[in-house]
Amino acid sequence: MDLACDESGSEGERLVGGVTDVFAHASVRLPTEVAAECVQELRRQIRSPATEYKANHLLREKNRRTLVWLFGPSGPILGQARVHLTDKEFFVVRRIVDLLVDDADHAASLGLCQGREAWIMAVTLYREGRRGFPRDRWNGFLEAFNYLLRPRNRRGVWLSVDDFYQVVNDLRGRSAGPAEEILGLLPKARARLESVLEGLLDRPGSAPALNPIIPAIVSAVAYWGADGVPVSIVHDIQTALTAEHVGQLRQLFGGPGSGPLTGGPGRARLSTVPGLAPAGRLAGLTFVESHLDPRVQVADFLAGTARRIASDTLNRRGDPELVGLLRPYVDPASIWADEPSWSALAPAPVSRPGSCCSCG
Repeated sequence: MDLACDESGSEGERLVGGVTDVFAHASVRLPTEVAAECVQELRRQIRSPATEYKANHLLREKNRRTLVWLFGPSGPILGQARVHLTDKEFFVVRRIVDLLVDDADHAASLGLCQGREAWIMAVTLYREGRRGFPRDRWNGFLEAFNYLLRPRNRRGVWLSVDDFYQVVNDLRGRSAGPAEEILGLLPKARARLESVLEGLLDRPGSAPALNPIIPAIVSAVAYWGADGVPVSIVHDIQTALTAEHVGQLRQLFGGPGSGPLTGGPGRARLSTVPGLAPAGRLAGLTFVESHLDPRVQVADFLAGTARRIASDTLNRRGDPELVGLLRPYVDPASIWADEPSWSALAPAPVSRPGSCCSCG
């Protein structure tokens, strides 16, 4: 099976304090000729002189009817496309929790949060932290952790582990309840955090500790390849996916005894024991310029549009019609923990052989 993929909202490993708060990764299964016809129809309807059309063309109010056509039941991609959403703030919280819960280190290094305990703790810290701590202090805590794990920050400016724990100490005591209790566990995780940082220093780029594209690709391959069909991906050029990361993905999907990927908001995790691969098999991953492949262009339209709609919904300014259009495409294993926005974005439950989107 050939998939075309693209993303929107990537700012490298900067997940907090950047321009975007949502990362979206789209996977599209369309024949090249159908995708080309789709792009041509968009050009006919939008009539922009731009050389390459992007999602922002579709999101202009004057082109709303075209957007409704593309994602609606009369359009060409319904049932042939899927988008994995990541609330970047929650992704950082999950990585913090990885230090506190004794899950598989390999899965954690790929951004895959294993186990019910880790999921419950991450959701609790995210929800209670957002409403229990002063917003500026909470953001400062997340930014400090994000900064600490970004390898590029080790060139020049240095944030030490001591600096991070000073931020933790400044935050503690400003709230009561579960979030405060979880923060109280962080000092015991110092040795593990130092070990993670040493690994990043010794092998820069070896583990995408803060890159949400890895779990998004895992979920895409697991979904489209759930029936045992090998999945080959053509992807827009993505510098965050190094050759070593691609090798890690192939290794992850190459083992025997694989089980399904299970999910739900904030629960993109493997349902296998450590060391076993998720369902599906990654047969190949190649990169192209998006404007050279109409399938990737369609994936770009979906990813960019989904990111904007999801971000607006997260920030309580969602457009009901657009949210309704997006819902059938949303991956249930999206990394999301905000209840009000997820209740609007989540697709209706779909039963697929070998999958489970309601456990946890």
